[in-house]
Amino acid sequence: MRVTVKQLDKYPWILRPFFWNQKRKYGEILKPGLLWARVPKLFASVAILYGALDRKSSPLNPVLRSLVTVRVSQINWCHFCVDINSATLAKRSGSLEKVEKLAEWKESDLFDEKERVVLEYTEAVTYSDQQVTDELMKRLKIFFDDDGVVELTGLIAFQNLSSKFNSALDVPAQGFCQLPTLE
Repeated sequence: MRVTVKQLDKYPWILRPFFWNQKRKYGEILKPGLLWARVPKLFASVAILYGALDRKSSPLNPVLRSLVTVRVSQINWCHFCVDINSATLAKRSGSLEKVEKLAEWKESDLFDEKERVVLEYTEAVTYSDQQVTDELMKRLKIFFDDDGVVELTGLIAFQNLSSKFNSALDVPAQGFCQLPTLE
């Protein structure tokens, strides 16, 4: 990593419950959390935004949210994000199948029409040399109302923030998703 994390006792006490919860949920404290926590107001803001986007009442189902976060992570070369978000996608979808095929989603019949248009939109928002077209938005609105489009766009933007932060600081994978190696 390009920035060091502090010893745990050097972080403000108010952040320690967050770390405890990460350790309970993931078995260890997440390195990006320790980096964001170097600036506690940023940590709190990012945590609140993530919680708002990954809530049970989201109009985006959990598998779709995970497809978006993994795809953005792949595009932005975030090893940590691909790792943790792939583990979440595998858990939510019940297999590694979609994780393994996501980078080649256009050539795969594993993804339904809703997932395909969401992934196309995700890439149009994420790649700086692409733009969202009116035609793409029309196809997206077959599946989402305006609030759903705003929420999806917010999720994509958040994951771009997170994965670019982690990629720039060279945050390594923490071993949450062990993909099979190809021989």
